Amino acid sequence: MQYQAQQQYGASASSSSSYSANDPMRRIERMAAENAVVMFSMTSCCMCHAVKRLFCGMGVKTTVYELDEDPRGKEIEKALMRLMGSSSAVPAVFIGGKLIGSMDRVMASHINGSLVPLLKSAGALWL
Repeated sequence: MQYQAQQQYGASASSSSSYSANDPMRRIERMAAENAVVMFSMTSCCMCHAVKRLFCGMGVKTTVYELDEDPRGKEIEKALMRLMGSSSAVPAVFIGGKLIGSMDRVMASHINGSLVPLLKSAGALWL
């Protein structure tokens, strides 16, 4: 698979970070804005695997944050559940820094033809 797994979650460059810098929602926003396609995932989630395979098959480089491999992953997971308004936090896909949603939204966008333009506008797809 051609996705980039991230191991450094919310690492702060400064020791004088304020509360807002460590706030899970702010961390999600910052992490989502760092790359064209960002996905929050769990290593054992089959829906996450399906989305990873879709992007891999399209040739899209995806930055994947595996929440179950992060010591602060539970905080991010809870924040994602609030953000998505769902009891399931993963997969959570961001394209161009904007929340697209979970697998159903990504697959629906792919089927209706709106996913490719989104990926192109974010600079994740050139064809």
